[in-house]
Amino acid sequence: MADTDYIHPGELIRQNCLERFDLSVTDGATALGVSRQSLTNLLGGKTGISPEMALRLEKAFGLTAETWLQRQLLHDLAKARLRFDELNVKSMLSEQQRPLF
Repeated sequence: MADTDYIHPGELIRQNCLERFDLSVTDGATALGVSRQSLTNLLGGKTGISPEMALRLEKAFGLTAETWLQRQLLHDLAKARLRFDELNVKSMLSEQQRPLF
């Protein structure tokens, strides 16, 4: 995974949406139809992009909702992979059995 996968999507919103369009957090929240606190939490990494927020971002800034959700998923997966070795899971695969897909 690339280093950019670790970047919380809120940072991408700050850089590629708010800064690009010279919007304050208040202006961005108004454009998205959400509270300033809601956008602040997203920008600060306290919350993630929900499907509804992804649609709001698509409508306001043009990048598809699927792309925003994919960025959130890549971020979440990258964070989880950091704890991969700590997962207490018994593999059900053997040399004779291949992965499902």
